[in-house]
Amino acid sequence: MTSTKIAIAIDGPAASGKSSTAKAVAKQLGYRHVDSGSLYRAATAARLRRDTDSANWTEDSVLDAARIVTLSPIENGFVPLLNGRPADDEMRGEAVTHRVSLVAKMPRVREWVNSQVRNAGRGYDVVVDGRDIGTVVFPKAKLKIFLVADAEERARRRVLERTGRAPTEEEIFDETARIMLRDELDAAQSVKAADAVTIDTTQLSQAEQIEKIVELAGHLV
Repeated sequence: MTSTKIAIAIDGPAASGKSSTAKAVAKQLGYRHVDSGSLYRAATAARLRRDTDSANWTEDSVLDAARIVTLSPIENGFVPLLNGRPADDEMRGEAVTHRVSLVAKMPRVREWVNSQVRNAGRGYDVVVDGRDIGTVVFPKAKLKIFLVADAEERARRRVLERTGRAPTEEEIFDETARIMLRDELDAAQSVKAADAVTIDTTQLSQAEQIEKIVELAGHLV
């Protein structure tokens, strides 16, 4: 097979739950999950291995560093490897998180990520989340979802995910500020497709948002 059969695109701002929701939706539908954000993180981690001063980073240097990144198939999805090895903790660390927006703004890096995602999706029914998915990567996706949530709620979820406990008010305040700054940096890559369905998850559990998307996917031909 040479083309994607069905693509479900999930976009939205940082910490809106795109990746975890997309992964669960893919599992329920029997599709493969493709996390485009993980590729930006992988490219950032690869560049960090060479130089921690992001003031020196250029598109060419990031793309050159990203040559060690491969997208490997796993059960129900794909995972980026660095030099053939898993590096999830490294890619999810603060050093990468603080620099990934810089990398994601680089046009040729975005082209590289988009190409990797399209290649991963060939021949499979896929659920893809990240930036530009419904507008650029899969503009003809059968279903497009745009997840949103209040910044404070996204901050609470992110701290909970990171620490495994209920966050303090101070932690939520600090994380909300970081998320709002990230929203500003990511604005160009968080555009809603005209035909996307917006789901506000502020008051929804993850199970409820997954159920909504699976229900919408049930109408696909």
